[in-house]
Amino acid sequence: MLLKDQVAIITGGGRGLGRAMARRFAAEGARVVITARTSHELQATAKEIEAAGGRVAYVAADVAREEGCETIVRAAQQAFGRVDILVNNAGIFGPIKLLEEVTPAEWDQVIAINLRGPFLLSRLVLAEMYQHGSGVILNISSISAKLALQLQAPYSASKAGLVGLTRSLAAEAARKGVRVNCLVPGPVPETAMSQYIGKELGARFNADPAKLSAQFFEGILQGRPQTADEIASAALFLVSNQASAITGQTLNVDGGMAFY
Repeated sequence: MLLKDQVAIITGGGRGLGRAMARRFAAEGARVVITARTSHELQATAKEIEAAGGRVAYVAADVAREEGCETIVRAAQQAFGRVDILVNNAGIFGPIKLLEEVTPAEWDQVIAINLRGPFLLSRLVLAEMYQHGSGVILNISSISAKLALQLQAPYSASKAGLVGLTRSLAAEAARKGVRVNCLVPGPVPETAMSQYIGKELGARFNADPAKLSAQFFEGILQGRPQTADEIASAALFLVSNQASAITGQTLNVDGGMAFY
């Protein structure tokens, strides 16, 4: 098993990419701690993992708040005694608007969840990781950080900031035994976020969301979107010892949309 006896925190773990990663990590021997702002979906994911023989704990908390992040790390330590892996996956897309239409409150909310949350959680787990001389932090960014896409300035900025945070923290942590990488997914239609984007863009342009999505997918080299399981497979590789020489990198899992 690739993650035997490892303890992994996965934010946004109740659905979508977080759920897929939690299930995959648990199947590979990790004890997983999943978190989100509400407990309903967390309970369902936890039951799935337990039914498959995995070990899991869950905690409802808001990663945008310091006390929420402290609750998450404390829950992981109480449940399993340590933290070996942190996956900063929780995120919101935010308003689908032109920049001049975005309010400061909307901007701040996206930045708080998508970028401030990973900062808060990373700083809480680093001391323990440094003490052990090992650990992995994986930040989940987005292809929106690399492409010129309209109507998503707060989201794109927050995800680009996450790439920068990854590189800086990797530089600080490498000689202390901690690896920090960033995974950049392309579109994953099965997630609630992708469905929200399609619906809102369809309403904005008075167009069929399915047709808009099909046109967008045509711009991908593979001609199709990605699946949550494909993203989870890449995440598993990056947090495992198979990627022991990889740090400070961004891995695009996008079917061929961006090339840097």
